[in-house]
Amino acid sequence: MTTQLYTGGRIFTADRRPWATAMVVQGDRIQYVGDDRTARRIAGPDAAETALQGALMLPGFVDAHAHVVHTGRAVQQVDLWSASDLPQLLETIAHGAAADPDAPRVRAQGWQQSATGAPHRRMLDEIVPDRPVYVQAHDLHSIWLNTAALAEIGIDDDTVAPAGGCIHKDADGHITGLIDETAMQQLVWPALDAFSTDDDVDRFTEAALRGYRETGVTAATDMAMDESELAAMQRAHEQGALTARITAHWLVHPTGSTEQDLAQVRRAAELAADVHDDRLRVVGIKIVSDGTVDGCTAALRRPYADGSLADPVWSPEALAPVVIAADAAGLQIAIHAIGDTAITNAIDALERAVAVNGPAQRRHRIEHLEVVEPADIERLAALGITASMQPVHSDPAIQDNWRAMLGDERVERGYPWPEMTDQGAALVFGTDSPTSPHAPLPNMFIAATRRSALDPGLEPNLPRYAMPLTDAVLHATRDAAWACRAENDYGRLAAGLLADFIVLDRDVFAGEADELLEARVVRTVVGGEVVFER
Repeated sequence: MTTQLYTGGRIFTADRRPWATAMVVQGDRIQYVGDDRTARRIAGPDAAETALQGALMLPGFVDAHAHVVHTGRAVQQVDLWSASDLPQLLETIAHGAAADPDAPRVRAQGWQQSATGAPHRRMLDEIVPDRPVYVQAHDLHSIWLNTAALAEIGIDDDTVAPAGGCIHKDADGHITGLIDETAMQQLVWPALDAFSTDDDVDRFTEAALRGYRETGVTAATDMAMDESELAAMQRAHEQGALTARITAHWLVHPTGSTEQDLAQVRRAAELAADVHDDRLRVVGIKIVSDGTVDGCTAALRRPYADGSLADPVWSPEALAPVVIAADAAGLQIAIHAIGDTAITNAIDALERAVAVNGPAQRRHRIEHLEVVEPADIERLAALGITASMQPVHSDPAIQDNWRAMLGDERVERGYPWPEMTDQGAALVFGTDSPTSPHAPLPNMFIAATRRSALDPGLEPNLPRYAMPLTDAVLHATRDAAWACRAENDYGRLAAGLLADFIVLDRDVFAGEADELLEARVVRTVVGGEVVFER
């Protein structure tokens, strides 16, 4: 078994003794973390030594909320992230269509609702009249189609949206091409998936894994796994190409039938029993209980600035049986809840599971928590519910529409991460890629400054909610591993754990926070194996 010795570094362990200079790796696990002299004695004379020369080593980042295959798929699509208004957005789509004239359809991602106002299929028809166009919103909760795309997948004026979804229509009752939430998930996405071969999905998976290797992500919690994506992960694993550890939450759709909803839970339980090793695990279910503030589909107690209110995707009556059944099956439950009504409903359902199923060691989660009442923070902390949040979503460069849609004092408590830890709740950080960039270092910059990684010159977004960089890194490594029950395998650099770590080209703890935007990963190691070297 190969022994590797790393010396002369500045090693942030994310463990009880946070700093060290040396580490010994035997095979795929860490044998020792501490000082150089002891490390050399333990490693022995035949160890392969790497002199870090003062470089910073960190545990590999654990993205606590990601959509792995979607992240890889987004790389293949027209990128709309920098399109700030409608003309620029349409020009970018037209240019992307012209660059690949033989493609049977045009797919774009990263559209922000603030760039368009109310989108209509005619806008897309004017620039690409002869091919289907699918424009995915940056938050993955809405999609915008042209007339050819609607015809291709069979959506017309008479199509009925499933519970929790919306097929938008104009004043004359004609579809506009904007489709939200479960209507997108159940009508559009399956049709698009049918256009992709296994080879396509494998290519998307590898693109995501390549991005992870290059930016220091050694593990991720996938928050909407389905059959096709799981099959791709399994193929990559069999080929030895799964270079990040994936824990998966199975997406459960609302069907309007309790029995059909529970059948999805049973499928997740079967997979959790069958798919379980140190590279790929199914651990629970994912429930999308509301939408987003940007799309005015998050479920709120008080209206949006335009007077509207959105219903939850899952009613409390439909949500409770699914949560109770999943909890009884020993599955972890992750509930997407952005608005305060959805957050209350989620906590109510999880509390009910505790009451019905009795004592257990639970690690359930609520995802996002963007508009949350202090009383609900107290409740989730007392129930042991993990707050899973994404600093990148608070980037000031993408906040104008979010703030305008709320339009009142609620914007002054947006994304209140420290309030979670102040109440004793577990807090974990992810990116929700591809709704945001997947790279962890800019994510840490936003967490530590509340400034924009996209436009650093902007004013900070509620700087009182910034946190020390060391805390941010802990939430994105140690705590993110704990949240998926992997604390005895990764997330820290400690004896007995898997040797998952990264080396940076500079010490981001020693300089100004802006260094996080310039720093690069020079080495990524998973299970003792170098999977990326710059």
